[in-house]
Amino acid sequence: MERLFFETKFAADDTGEIEGLAWPFGSPDRVGDVIEKGAFAGAALPLPMLFGHDPDDPVGAWTEATEAIDGLRLKGRLLVGEVRRADEVRALVKAGAVRGLSIGFLTKKAIPRKGGGRTISKLELLEASLVAIPMHPGAKVTSAKTAVRALEIAAAITRTASALRNPS
Repeated sequence: MERLFFETKFAADDTGEIEGLAWPFGSPDRVGDVIEKGAFAGAALPLPMLFGHDPDDPVGAWTEATEAIDGLRLKGRLLVGEVRRADEVRALVKAGAVRGLSIGFLTKKAIPRKGGGRTISKLELLEASLVAIPMHPGAKVTSAKTAVRALEIAAAITRTASALRNPS
């Protein structure tokens, strides 16, 4: 029997680094709003990272905001080891209990959409929150130094190793 060994190392330190897709372009949120590419231009950074849109519950800061092809992507850091609540939120993200992102903004320019909602072409981004259930179903944490991600990678490696051992 042949054996295939993989050595894996996971960055599981306590830096609190986190990334996410805060608003996917091209699809409406749960109330029918669509935000167009370009609407986030001029976002003031750093941007508050809140938990559940609670202005009294800041847990970190978003330091990068990029309008990518697929949507608004954010990078930031939970203030782990500095703010007790950030440690708690990191644990929730790590466990997979909090996977969503949701943005708080003021609409500057929008037109109504047929069937409900608006097409927003200009806004002022005020904050981005970590939430359990985001307003836009596609808004999510995409990378965090967590055990959840490590387990996903380990499962993928196991599937690949199995396929290599048992080719169809």
